[in-house]
Amino acid sequence: MFSDVLYFVLNILFSLFGIALIIRAWAYAIRLHPFNPFSQAVLRATNWAVTPIRAVIKPSNRVDYPSLVACWLTALIYLWLTWVLLTGQIPASESIVRSLVAALITMAKWAFNVVLWVTLIQAVLSWVNPMAPIMPLLHTLTAPLLNPIRRVLPDLGGLDLSPLVLLVLAQVAIMVLQRFAFSLFGV
Repeated sequence: MFSDVLYFVLNILFSLFGIALIIRAWAYAIRLHPFNPFSQAVLRATNWAVTPIRAVIKPSNRVDYPSLVACWLTALIYLWLTWVLLTGQIPASESIVRSLVAALITMAKWAFNVVLWVTLIQAVLSWVNPMAPIMPLLHTLTAPLLNPIRRVLPDLGGLDLSPLVLLVLAQVAIMVLQRFAFSLFGV
């Protein structure tokens, strides 16, 4: 029972931190204003991990490589700690390469979960409280993903189905990644 509780806490902490790093990279890619209070919270929570990496790896024009590398390292440490917790053994050298790939899959699952939740929160708030203070931030985050879908979908007047399509696509991506991880790594 103690190991189940420890695994639960480990999963929550590492997932939240990995998601914060993904949001940081996403905010960088869409040029979200760094003085936004939500941006400030994410930057402050993740600076300790990203700053040392930024000294070695520089971000490009649109991709925040230091945040992505920090996220990948977070996923890798999470997987190794989970392995140790569940098996009681340090990962063997032959499983190191698998865990490097599994960390990328874990990152992708975190990213699609962020897309799913941000889109869902925006959709619900657009019905309940479209003037909520967080709506401009959610719109800025989701617009690059929803606009291409809106261009493809037929115009239904006041009914926007693009969030529903994005939710379905994100959920399908999570399911595919989960199946891929399970078939390759047994995770």
